[in-house]
Amino acid sequence: MLTARKTCDISIVIPTLNEARRIGQTVAELVDQPGVEVIVADGDSQDQTVSLAAQAGARVITTPVGRGSQQNAGAQAAQGRILLFLHADTRLPEGFAPQILAALRERGIVAGAFRFAVDATGWRFRLLEQCANWRASWLGLPYGDQGLFLTADRFQAMGGFREIPLLEDLDLVLRLRKNGRLALLAIPARTSARRWQRLGFMRTTMMNQLILLGFFFGISPDRLARWYGRSRENNGWFFGK
Repeated sequence: MLTARKTCDISIVIPTLNEARRIGQTVAELVDQPGVEVIVADGDSQDQTVSLAAQAGARVITTPVGRGSQQNAGAQAAQGRILLFLHADTRLPEGFAPQILAALRERGIVAGAFRFAVDATGWRFRLLEQCANWRASWLGLPYGDQGLFLTADRFQAMGGFREIPLLEDLDLVLRLRKNGRLALLAIPARTSARRWQRLGFMRTTMMNQLILLGFFFGISPDRLARWYGRSRENNGWFFGK
């Protein structure tokens, strides 16, 4: 696999599909960070995602839809020594770059993520955050909406994301854990509450947990994706968003 020449510290790869409402702000908050490039890997959006991302300063590439394949394409185009995979509706905290660099210098650390936070009020979201951060800290299982990061060399050595219809982030994390520890940064990345607001808090939470349970019991991601698609409104494009 050919890789781009490394000319910056961190490449932020954002997979998108019809994210015009959010992508401009997400990119604008990142492009002026020193040593950072922003790549939007778009899966044939039918709205203004591509033009808004480009106007905000991102490098935009187009690729077949599918979060795994989109993120792999973004990583292939990246010029950074470190890759950070970010969801379009997740906002990074100030000072994220030096903390990533410091975490990956620690002995035994193979990758990392941010603490999880939801951009919404209410005790249910605080409980959700506590559970997610316990899982990431004690079980070593951060998910994609926590901003996964690792060196480009390690990502390539791992073979990148499997191009499966959902849970490609969990699959990569499970493979990484066999090689070392995953760091959990003290600062949180804040993700939008849109999926819980759209489908309801309890329905979304239970649906996600059932999908995860099925995955750990060996049900194929293709079958889980079919179940998931039938159990929710058909206006999303991947698990968890």
